[in-house]
Amino acid sequence: LRTHQWCFILFNVLLFHLLLFGADLLEEYFLRSLPLSYTDAKTLEIRERARKLDTDSLRANLSYTVSSAATCSDQEVLLLVLVCSSPENRTRRNVIRQTWGNVTDARGYAVLTRFALGKPASVTTQLEINEESQKHRDIIEGSFIDSPETQTQKMLMSVEWTVTFCPRARYILKTDEDMFVGIPSLAGYLLSLTQLEDVYIGRVIHQGAPDRDPESPSFVPIHQYSEEFYPDYCAGSAFVMSQDVARKVYVAAKEVPVSVPPDIFVGICAKKAGITPIHSSRFSGEKHISYNRCCYKFIFTSSNMKEDELFKDWEETSDGKDCSL
Repeated sequence: LRTHQWCFILFNVLLFHLLLFGADLLEEYFLRSLPLSYTDAKTLEIRERARKLDTDSLRANLSYTVSSAATCSDQEVLLLVLVCSSPENRTRRNVIRQTWGNVTDARGYAVLTRFALGKPASVTTQLEINEESQKHRDIIEGSFIDSPETQTQKMLMSVEWTVTFCPRARYILKTDEDMFVGIPSLAGYLLSLTQLEDVYIGRVIHQGAPDRDPESPSFVPIHQYSEEFYPDYCAGSAFVMSQDVARKVYVAAKEVPVSVPPDIFVGICAKKAGITPIHSSRFSGEKHISYNRCCYKFIFTSSNMKEDELFKDWEETSDGKDCSL
């Protein structure tokens, strides 16, 4: 009887973990979209144009006039982190600079963190941003007014700045300012990849439907996007692109309406360029992950982080202590 009881307990423990992790494993390894074939002439043209991009001509003809004191290393950069930030959130940017954004080296490779924002409506805020930019040299500011309607422009500006001014960044992480980012675990994962091109990784959204409600702020009219579903794309809170993907997205963007949300915009561009998104459950998407030191040393991102949480969590996960199994 005792043996049967232990077997029953063990079975329930295994079942619990299967249910807990099974869905993400199923998504990550079995429901991954099949790679697109490059037989389409338009796809081949986009990929070839991306390969031949001339950065000198790009600098002379920027789509978004960029006011930027931000610099990029002349040496190879493993990971360029682009944080989409609101102009008014100077305090939040400072918190990131003091926590996970303070990482400049991962396993001997360079890591850079830069902030992307549009122009504020207030002249006073603009003067503060100018001062902040000169002090930290990490702000990329577009010529458009920062608002909910211009977030896709901000995404496109970030891609344009990357391919123009930071072409030696091997990978680009786009993330929001409310995120915790585990730079060491993400860098380790990226260094382990055997696929070196067409890398577009995040929490993949399958069969996302356009918002057809005219009263909604995320309304997408049918003449802008007529399909029933969006192509698979990575949730916009955080995702990674390789440099070649950034170039392909930049080229494909000429034919994609900026009225769609920024993460979907990138997904549509990626599909046009023959790129399939790769799912990883270590990106949290919009979810806030309950804090656990070893969990946070393993995951890549957690969303909706308060500023005091960031300080505490970063200090504890950066203590160098190993985690048991």
